[in-house]
Amino acid sequence: MSKASELGKLGEDLAVDFLQEKGYQIIARNWAYRNAEVDIIAEVDSFLVFVEVKTRSTTDFGLPQEFLKKPQINRLITAADAFVRQSKRKEEVRFDIVAISIRKSIPEIQHIERAFYWF
Repeated sequence: MSKASELGKLGEDLAVDFLQEKGYQIIARNWAYRNAEVDIIAEVDSFLVFVEVKTRSTTDFGLPQEFLKKPQINRLITAADAFVRQSKRKEEVRFDIVAISIRKSIPEIQHIERAFYWF
């Protein structure tokens, strides 16, 4: 496994723990549809939450959440739509980002709720 893959896996594991501590129920991890993958799908309150995890070992080139670009957002929305249709879910949908910076083995986690919208 490459260092980038290891960092991504670590970030997703940290994000799952973080979200569960906040009361989120994890429904799926790494759910794939066509050329898109949703890192985490969870439920909280009356929301179905699609979570993108961005993990970086340095912020020298920008914050983790700044690496989520429009084409990836469009793929996430397409995948979320497919998940909702296939599973016949009725909850309101929300898109969050969990941005993780790991400096000297110490993770800093920022949870951005409603990071973008599904129109």
